[in-house]
Amino acid sequence: MTENLHAELDEIGAVAQRHLARHEPVTDPKWPGDARIAVNFTADFDAMLLRRLMNEPPMQLAKGEFGGRVGIWRLIELFDSHDVQATIFTPGRICELYPRAVAAAAQSGHEVTDHMWEHRVPKEPELERDHLSRSTEALERLTGKRGVGTRSGHSHGLLRELGYIYRSNGSASHRPHYLRDPDGSNVLINLPFHYSIDDAMFYSFAWMGTPVAAQRISDPERVMELWWEAFLQQHAQGGGYLNICLHPFVSGRAQRVLMLDRLIRRMKEKGGVWFPSCEAVARHCIAVQPPAGGWN
Repeated sequence: MTENLHAELDEIGAVAQRHLARHEPVTDPKWPGDARIAVNFTADFDAMLLRRLMNEPPMQLAKGEFGGRVGIWRLIELFDSHDVQATIFTPGRICELYPRAVAAAAQSGHEVTDHMWEHRVPKEPELERDHLSRSTEALERLTGKRGVGTRSGHSHGLLRELGYIYRSNGSASHRPHYLRDPDGSNVLINLPFHYSIDDAMFYSFAWMGTPVAAQRISDPERVMELWWEAFLQQHAQGGGYLNICLHPFVSGRAQRVLMLDRLIRRMKEKGGVWFPSCEAVARHCIAVQPPAGGWN
């Protein structure tokens, strides 16, 4: 029995080492202007697409529609008022549903880039290629710029082939890091976020079919304090990073926009903060600390 246990532990350790080898931290990002922290404000412009995939009731679809009709415009106005360059992760299908909003975000100088075609990654390789190609091309047609980042589970090889340099998902680290395929190829930089800094985790009712006991409608002030503490921790360390994940149909509500306005003001008063797009963070990290072995 002991021998079996040792063998299992050795196997687990080997898997952990292989997984660790795929990750390479950006140890000293040297943010521009000697900033102590880079803060990415990101918005997942899902509207009702995920609601439709989950076959959720009309009430949830209507919430998503609010994000396209109202919420996204409020967030664009908020970011513009603070000179914050946000990243709007946008499914390609949104270009058909809310083209004016997509174009307006780009015209305001925000990064608009991939969030899958219809909020899913097909398992079939050719269909996956079709979805990513369609999303990439649809966003480029509306914005005039080809995206280089994604918030998705698309395969590294396909992303690199289509010109992507970064992804923003997962929480294997709290700071930017390089991530490779299991065989060490197809490196991308990952800009991680965590669900503790995701508005949907705090403001969701009837979310994805969850029971009443699982619902949470948090006071915006409580959310601000939680996010503020996360900001302070990274600010104090220096070279810090925070990726705040928003959804227009969630944080586009008036009282939540007001909270975000106060949060950004508070960050600015603290000082030493860089508010770039995800693309700007990715390109900066690649410039100051390229991945070992370079891009392959």
